[in-house]
Amino acid sequence: MSDILSRPGPPPDRTIPYGPHADQVIDLWLPPATSRGWVAYLHGGFWRPEYDRSHARPLAAALAATGLTVALPEYRRTGWPEIFDDVHHAMNAFTALAEGPTLWSGHSAGGHLALWAAARHRLPRASAWFHPSPRAPVVALAGCCSLERCAAWHLGADAAVALLGGIPADVPERYALADPGALLPLGVPITLVHGTDDDRVPVAMSREFGADATARGDAVRLVEITGADHFDLIDPLSPAWPQVAAALTP
Repeated sequence: MSDILSRPGPPPDRTIPYGPHADQVIDLWLPPATSRGWVAYLHGGFWRPEYDRSHARPLAAALAATGLTVALPEYRRTGWPEIFDDVHHAMNAFTALAEGPTLWSGHSAGGHLALWAAARHRLPRASAWFHPSPRAPVVALAGCCSLERCAAWHLGADAAVALLGGIPADVPERYALADPGALLPLGVPITLVHGTDDDRVPVAMSREFGADATARGDAVRLVEITGADHFDLIDPLSPAWPQVAAALTP
């Protein structure tokens, strides 16, 4: 099993605040020469406070070495609604910073958040999280694409239920606002990358969400990596990495 959750990585080149809280920051890794694109990467961890952005440093540094500018936002992992407030503001701040081709991505719970950020134009206009138009293609790595399925499948010890404060029958209005599956079509190209040996978020999540999105008119590409597990997708030392890095190029 990969040691990526504990492996140290290089520090960022810059850290930019997007709010007053200590977790409201964006770390930036800069390429060695002229940037060929910008990637915003939202880390995973089933939306829980014990998993912060530090485990994504090796990924960010590896992508930057290929010539990309990589933004790694942190966010408060305190559930509803703070996590959505922070991702909303962080992605708006990233959009203001980025120059040239951009791509939004995330792993596991971060994949959910990247898809949700791209779907904000589908929210009611009265919502504080409404954003008028999608900004970039999205790549979800082993993404928790559907919160309804996360709850039904009890993924991460009912992590989606903890995030939203109940099952869909209890808080349907929250799922309606927070679940990318309820906000389709996204209107941007979607790439779903998933390992076939993932025992944290099964590959069926990407298969079923991809089918849903395609049926609603979105352009979806599903990349299944044979033999890869949940953490291989974020480990630059894994055999899966070349396929992941290719998918993460704007």
